[in-house]
Parts: sequence; structure tokens; C-alpha cells
Amino acid sequence: MKIRVVSSKDEIDTLDEKEEMIHLTFRPSNKDIMILANKCSNLKAIHIAGSFMKTVSESTRMFLEMKNISLLEGDVWGHRKDINEYYEVNPAFFEKVKTMRSEGLSDEEIIDKLQNESRLDKDLIIFLIQ
Repeated sequence: MKIRVVSSKDEIDTLDEKEEMIHLTFRPSNKDIMILANKCSNLKAIHIAGSFMKTVSESTRMFLEMKNISLLEGDVWGHRKDINEYYEVNPAFFEKVKTMRSEGLSDEEIIDKLQNESRLDKDLIIFLIQ
């Protein structure tokens, strides 16, 4: 899965409307999030840093919920936007999830193991295994 990394408000206008997941590296205003949600009709999740989550209003959270867009807390560690505008979740991640499920592990056990083994945040792991 590819996550589009957006590092400024100015980039929102240039996004492809087919983007499914976006990570914002800047502190978005409620207006930025609403514009983003309306621009990208296939959007499934917005991923922002934990320190930015506190500034997202309850009305914006409700708006995203009505549009079935998840608001995820976390970061994309080690990604260099100057090299690639997308952060890619390795396909091996999904194979590992399949293997763990076939071994009979619960979602909680899978989340705990993957959190320890990968550099992905808990919210993102939960979203990806659903």
C-alpha cells in the first residue's frame, strides 16, 4: 500500500483525486482536512502526527466519520520526501499478517507483534490489518 506524503498546504491542490491514504507532515487546520477530504474522493485515511491530533476539532472528526475516512495517529519514520512522494508499506507486511492469522493469532496479538517488529504506529497497523 502506498501512502502519499504531503508536506505543505500548497500540495493539497495538486493531489490526485484517487489517493486512498495520505500522511500530512504539517499541522493541518480543520479547513485543510476538509478540503483534502473533498478533493480526494477515494480517500480512506488521513495519517497525522500525534502532536497534531490535538488540534483537530470534534466537528472535523465527525465530518471524516460521515465520509468513512479514518483519522490515524502516527508518523512515517525514515521517509525522505525529496526522493519519493510516497511511503510504501512493504508487501511482506501483509504476508506476515496472513501467516499470523493462519497460525491462529488474534488481531491484538498480531498488532503487538507487528508493533515490535516494524516501524509502523499502532493506528496504522490496525487500519492496515482490517
